[in-house]
Amino acid sequence: MNLSVPLVLASASPRRRTILELSGATFEVIPSGFEEHALDSESPDEMVVRLSAGKARDISSRRPDALVIGADTIVVLDGEILEKPEDAEHAVRMLSRLSGRTHTVKTGVTLVHDASERLVSFLEQTHVTFSPLTRTQIHDYVSTGSPLDKAGGYGIQDEGALFVERIEGDFYTVMGLPLNRLHRELYSSFPDALLHAGSESVTS
Repeated sequence: MNLSVPLVLASASPRRRTILELSGATFEVIPSGFEEHALDSESPDEMVVRLSAGKARDISSRRPDALVIGADTIVVLDGEILEKPEDAEHAVRMLSRLSGRTHTVKTGVTLVHDASERLVSFLEQTHVTFSPLTRTQIHDYVSTGSPLDKAGGYGIQDEGALFVERIEGDFYTVMGLPLNRLHRELYSSFPDALLHAGSESVTS
């Protein structure tokens, strides 16, 4: 995927960076300093899209020339948002709740190009079912330290994948960036920013 404008990923997540690299696009990574917090009146869907937009706008205000991608991911169980665990004990409790059950991973994405005054936001969700877990399995995983920086207390791209019995939806939504939907939105909403076969790049 080649673009005629600079592409910026407004995220410090190494997982999102890895996913976007699969597109073949050249891009910069500029982590957003947008403050993440929930509002009392909003649903999980509204929150995750709002946070993605806040991250994208934070960077686009400094890089109006660039097409900026902001994203946010949450894990929802029984209507409750499971954020990053506070410590190892919290991670154990979180994984114990997920054991043998189905939860939903929601990723909100916002694309902003200030120069053309365009902003597009969307939401993707994937249902993830865990096998029943023993306390030993949970403690062994938590001891790796991996759960502590991840929403829901696990990573589907690391040893947390051993707990996943099945998923319904896009695997990359769980990792933090739904690549197929992102690609479709770029083609439909920002067609002039894409270079196609036979096109010449715009040089400055």
